[in-house]
Amino acid sequence: MARKDELGKRGEELAARYLTKRGYRVVARNWRCKLGEIDLVVERSGELAIVEVKTRSSIAFGHPFEAITPAKAARLRRLTAQWCEEHEPVHHGVRVDAIAVIAPPGAGDDDVIIEHLVGIC
Repeated sequence: MARKDELGKRGEELAARYLTKRGYRVVARNWRCKLGEIDLVVERSGELAIVEVKTRSSIAFGHPFEAITPAKAARLRRLTAQWCEEHEPVHHGVRVDAIAVIAPPGAGDDDVIIEHLVGIC
């Protein structure tokens, strides 16, 4: 597996643990359809969140959130609609969140920076 893919997998795992510790239940990981992929689908208190996880080893080339362009946000909205159509969620609300993971090479889990933006689009 390429280093970039390994970093991305680690970031998604760290994001899932981060959310679980905050009371979220992971409903799905890496859900795919013809429109693309959703990294995480989580639920807490009757609200569903579609979560885009962006992982970087540093901010030398920009913050992970900078990778969520208007086009990416539009794709996330379409993916959210597709998820809801296929799964008929019974929730109080559905939103799209983003998690940034900054995991320097060799850093332990406690040395990783995780930021969570709620309701990005």
